[in-house]
Amino acid sequence: MAKPDPKESKDKDASPPGDKAGAGDKAGAGDKGGAGDKNSGLKSWLPAIAAVVLAPAVSFAVAQFVLLPRMQKQIALQVPAAGAAHAPEAPAEEAPAESGGEEASGHGGKGGKEGAAATGGNYEFSNLVVNLSGTMGTRYLKTSFIVTPADKKGNLKGVFEEQKAKLTDVTLNVLSSLTLADLEEPGSKNVLREKLVATYNQALGKRMVDQVYFSDFVVQ
Repeated sequence: MAKPDPKESKDKDASPPGDKAGAGDKAGAGDKGGAGDKNSGLKSWLPAIAAVVLAPAVSFAVAQFVLLPRMQKQIALQVPAAGAAHAPEAPAEEAPAESGGEEASGHGGKGGKEGAAATGGNYEFSNLVVNLSGTMGTRYLKTSFIVTPADKKGNLKGVFEEQKAKLTDVTLNVLSSLTLADLEEPGSKNVLREKLVATYNQALGKRMVDQVYFSDFVVQ
């Protein structure tokens, strides 16, 4: 049986130093490459992590130092305006004017009554509207007129005001008795004027009314 050569065993056991160094370099390079990949991956996530972490802080800062001061300023401007809108108005100083008016009615008022008595005190019927007879409510008369006194020293206005309901009723009776044909005739207003004067004097029991003057006379 042949014995192994001691030289060959020594040669096998003694590995070349270049091979060991190459293996060590490869292992070191692999470790460095893995660490570099990890570092680059971490760097790519840094902006996202920073955004997540800093977003609440930025939102709080904007609300605290930008939005809140603006809201406070608007509220401060609106409160005085609302207070001014709801503030009670100062009562007008009308007491002197009222007292002056009473004095005027005490002195000038007497003069006015005396003047009215001197002119007889005209009375005015305003905006009387009646349906014309025979038109089935399709045509109407709208008129206003002034009644003048027969006695310039009398007080026709006071008498008409005291008997306003009665005299208004007789006026409406006269006006509503008119037909459309009556008003289309020449001189129809003069006829109506005479009829009103006679009706008033008859209702009052004596001649107190002298004339009637129309200020508005519309047939529709």
